Amino acid sequence: FDSLPPARYKETMNTILMWMQQSETKLSMPQVAIAEYEIMEQRLREFKALQSSLQEQQKGLSYLSTTVEELSRRAPAAVSQSYGSEVEVVLGRWKKLSAQLAERCQELEERITKLQRFQNDTRTLKKWMAEVDVFLKEEWPALGDSEALEKQLEQC
Repeated sequence: FDSLPPARYKETMNTILMWMQQSETKLSMPQVAIAEYEIMEQRLREFKALQSSLQEQQKGLSYLSTTVEELSRRAPAAVSQSYGSEVEVVLGRWKKLSAQLAERCQELEERITKLQRFQNDTRTLKKWMAEVDVFLKEEWPALGDSEALEKQLEQC
């Protein structure tokens, strides 16, 4: 029995594997072009919550690594190697998941910034177009009124 990990090891492993599967499923959902700020903000909040959850699960991952290290000191080589490779696979998936999550958050933050800038530019352009429209609909000065013509030329 000394060469077997404690029951908590299997529980922790199952919890982490289940969490990673759920997270990988969320991240594998196809990304679509989004032009609505609120939807992008919601997705960013979901990804940030997933990052928080990732940090909470880190304790379990550390426990697994520590347990396997202790097991390798007292268990036969074949047993410790088996558990060691199991943890290595989990660590690999963990690193990949963590990197994907960070990348998605960064991409979404950049897209949100671009969308905000685009929306601001659009508002400014619409305001300018409304002002130009008002200007174009103004009555033209009478011919011979050089002062009014010069003023309108400056406005143009």
